[in-house]
Amino acid sequence: MELYTGRPENTEGRLPREIRTYDTLDRLGIAYQRTDHERADNMEACNEIDAILGVTICKNLFLCNRQKTVFYLLMMPGDKKFKTKELSKQIDSARLSFADPEDMLKYLDIEPGAVSIMGLMNDTGKAVQLLVDEDVLEGEYIGCHPCVCTSSLKIRTEDILQVFLPAVGHTLRTVHLTGED
Repeated sequence: MELYTGRPENTEGRLPREIRTYDTLDRLGIAYQRTDHERADNMEACNEIDAILGVTICKNLFLCNRQKTVFYLLMMPGDKKFKTKELSKQIDSARLSFADPEDMLKYLDIEPGAVSIMGLMNDTGKAVQLLVDEDVLEGEYIGCHPCVCTSSLKIRTEDILQVFLPAVGHTLRTVHLTGED
């Protein structure tokens, strides 16, 4: 794996959703670094990607309420445990669960394994609410996928918050997750 600055020179074989991510970041003037890799199916592979990027990739969870009428994208540190009950209390939504892959594709144009804040650019109907653990906001950079699980990006947190989110019409709600039982 190598670390590159910006989009790939050759886009042959890359999915349109990945190219759209680079197009959006470039149009917004957001600098980013990228590495290409195999699908990361274990923590060892994830740690290798993190080492190349010099940042920990966030854990991104696509959640919904029981009725499947409200959807959430939760960003949290990769090493923190997710406790449904803890989050449910903070956002006043009982019975949170993982949303179906079909809804992930419908709202974010992302498939399982590639969930990312970048998918919010595809949520033109603003159906997904962004929830971010406060610890993620403390980092100088955010690591995420460009809507595919075979590449990863390193982007300044400030650029995500001040440029990307306003451009795609989304706001975030900060949550406090302890990851404790």
